[in-house]
Amino acid sequence: MSKKVLIIEDHDEIRENLVEILEMAQYTVFEAENGKIGVDLAITHVPDIILCDIMMPELDGYGVLYMLNRNEQTIGIPFIFLTAKAEYADLRKGMELGADDYLVKPFDDMELLNAIEIRLKKKAANDLSYHSKTEEFKVLVEKIDGLAEFNKIIEEKKSRDFKKNQVIYYEDDYGKGLYLVTNGRIKTIKLAKDGRELMTGIYGKGDYLGINAVLSDSSYADTATALEDSKVCLIPLDQMETILNLYPEVARKFIHLLSKDNRAKEEQLLELAYHSVRKKMAATLLRLYGQQNIDDNLINISREDLAAMACMATETVSRTLSDFKDELLIDRIGTKITVLNHQGLFNMKN
Repeated sequence: MSKKVLIIEDHDEIRENLVEILEMAQYTVFEAENGKIGVDLAITHVPDIILCDIMMPELDGYGVLYMLNRNEQTIGIPFIFLTAKAEYADLRKGMELGADDYLVKPFDDMELLNAIEIRLKKKAANDLSYHSKTEEFKVLVEKIDGLAEFNKIIEEKKSRDFKKNQVIYYEDDYGKGLYLVTNGRIKTIKLAKDGRELMTGIYGKGDYLGINAVLSDSSYADTATALEDSKVCLIPLDQMETILNLYPEVARKFIHLLSKDNRAKEEQLLELAYHSVRKKMAATLLRLYGQQNIDDNLINISREDLAAMACMATETVSRTLSDFKDELLIDRIGTKITVLNHQGLFNMKN
């Protein structure tokens, strides 16, 4: 059965030439004159590889790749950008979005066919390797402790570096997998319609992000951003599904973590709805104290992030922290807050 190629190109002459070359090479070819049609065709026919122009009306090539990476059927399809531009910025942006290759117009027939063949062979090799490992995994499953095997998988994964304020994933992005924080701190936020941030949590070393998306096979419910230079490990969705299906104890672990996280968020919503400013700030500081496993009573957080977490104006945060400092409940130097009277914060009146 011939491989399916989707060409997304707004220039009629170039598109027709590509179709002719690929059909002569025995490929089954689908063509689209703009990005929107291209996305629809990709979802309908699920091609083996996609060639896509960058500068197009309706939806440009970057938008096409973004949309396809959010769809379970099309994520992972080899993607080659076609462009008349050779600037480094274009190359970098395309690769950061997940493109597999880049052809600069004009290119000859052999350059095109070689690029396609190389990507298809690489995809086939990866699929074969994954299938083989999965079968071996199933043979050993009854003899291996699930949690130990899951920890082994984590140890074999490489962590990716994220600079301070760098986004790990956006709210409504399709869940690519489970994230484990291996170093640093990550915050999760939701944006209100007026642009204000509501911080839904802070996660440190050993914490997981995206559990809900993995268990429900859905998009991420918030945006995750590095609070400081951090390291995060991604366990892909397909691998997580295999682990959860094979090891009930691993599934139970994440159901427990999800339940705990949901309870914490429910308590946070009740605090925001019914507590006074002082009570909300005290509860927020105590929550941070507990989340970060702090030994020296020190909390390191900016005024803006604290405002997002307590759902207050930054001026209100500054005023309330000054009051707490005067009352010897905390000490504060810049972004560093030291809890001096844990019980006093806990007993704060509403």
